[in-house]
Amino acid sequence: MLYLVAVTCLWAFSFSLIGEFLAGSVDSYFAVLTRIILAALVFLPFLNLSLLSAKQKAALAGLGAVQLGLMYIFFYHAFLYLSVPEVLLFTIFTPLYVVILNDALFKRFTPFHLLCALIATAGAAIIRFNGISDSFWLGFTIVQGANLCFALGQVGYKKLASTFTTQVPYHNVFAWFYLGALAVALPAFFLFGNPSHLPKNTEQWGVLLWLGIVASGLGYYFWNQGALKVSGGTLAIMNNALIPAGLVVNLLLWQKDTDFTRLFLGGAIIAVALWMSHQYAKKQGRA
Repeated sequence: MLYLVAVTCLWAFSFSLIGEFLAGSVDSYFAVLTRIILAALVFLPFLNLSLLSAKQKAALAGLGAVQLGLMYIFFYHAFLYLSVPEVLLFTIFTPLYVVILNDALFKRFTPFHLLCALIATAGAAIIRFNGISDSFWLGFTIVQGANLCFALGQVGYKKLASTFTTQVPYHNVFAWFYLGALAVALPAFFLFGNPSHLPKNTEQWGVLLWLGIVASGLGYYFWNQGALKVSGGTLAIMNNALIPAGLVVNLLLWQKDTDFTRLFLGGAIIAVALWMSHQYAKKQGRA
């Protein structure tokens, strides 16, 4: 749980940094490629080729291709049509995808987890549903693509990790995740990228370095490790904790208008959903 909370605080800055410094000025395919290359460089020195089977390596790379490669392509494109608050708003459905996919992959159905995810989604909607732009449907569709990719990656990693032996050090195999993402991002940049829209100043390069090494490199590793330690319901709810965290950062750094009543009420509802999920998980553990 601590990993998920820490990464939530870390990622809260990403929305604003992308929206303020990169969106519309730096080619989105280049931004995605740069982040993934930097993230891969963090873990490649630790890679042990003998720890996983060929099937497990391919599966981990495939999860990286979806959760990071495809998700980032959707995600960065969304900022071309939506504001930072709107992108945050449209991520509220991720918990529902996490719960549904988690139950599907583990061949079970947990109505209580779905209820908690719906409560968290309602809380997030209260925080951000205060009007939408003309690009609603296109932006909404793009963000849902990102949400599905992110949810599938998290749940798939939980499923895949259950096949690892207990002796596998995760940091010695996680580079496969980023190499899979690179297999998507590299051809995407050469096919669709615009080399004339590269970073033009040190601020933009600095943001890319931060997002690549810290937010992507360390962030995704610790988020996926945290996903292994909590129930599907708790994981789903933590996906929506990014919304109040992201809005707080957006307010503090760029003084964006925020309805504090909505923020407090929605955040309280998300907290209640998280508490319900934890209590249920503890009760099931005792049983």
